[in-house]
Amino acid sequence: MASIEERVETLLKPTIEKIGYDLYDVEYAKEGKNYFLRIFIDKPEGIDLTDCEKVNDAINDLLDEADYIKEQYFLEVSSPGIERILKKDKHLEQNKKKEIQIKLFKKDENGKKEYQGMLQEFDEEKIEITLENETDANIDKIKIERKNIAQIKTIYHW
Repeated sequence: MASIEERVETLLKPTIEKIGYDLYDVEYAKEGKNYFLRIFIDKPEGIDLTDCEKVNDAINDLLDEADYIKEQYFLEVSSPGIERILKKDKHLEQNKKKEIQIKLFKKDENGKKEYQGMLQEFDEEKIEITLENETDANIDKIKIERKNIAQIKTIYHW
C-alpha cells in the first residue's frame, strides 16, 4: 500500500499542475503532538503567499473528500525554498552540475559526515559529486552510497 505522502501526491498533482504549479514534494510528519501535511509547490518565477493561498483553496476539498488522514492535521502550502531538499530522482536530475551539500547518517571511511560539491551523476545506489576546496589532493570525486545519506540539499551563495 502506498504511503500517505504518495497517495496525497497522486491525488493533488493534477489539480496543482492544472492551475499552473509544479508539485515539488509532499511531507507528512508528526511534530510533538501535532501532525502536519506539507505541500511544497514551485514555478519558474518563484512562489509567493498568493500562490500558496491559491493552491490551498484548490486542494482543501480534495483532501477532505479523500479522507486519507484520520488524525487531525495542519495543512501547510509553501515553496521548497532557495536551498532545497533533494529527495527524488527528478530533483537530482534538475540539479546536475550544480552545487549540493550531502549530510551522512554517520562518519564515513574518510572521517567525514558532510560533503559539498557539484552533483555529477546518480543512480539507485550511489551519488557522485566533484568535491570543492578539498584539502586532500587525491580526492576530487567521490561516490556516496544513497543508503548512507541523511539529506541532500542545494547550496545558495548569498
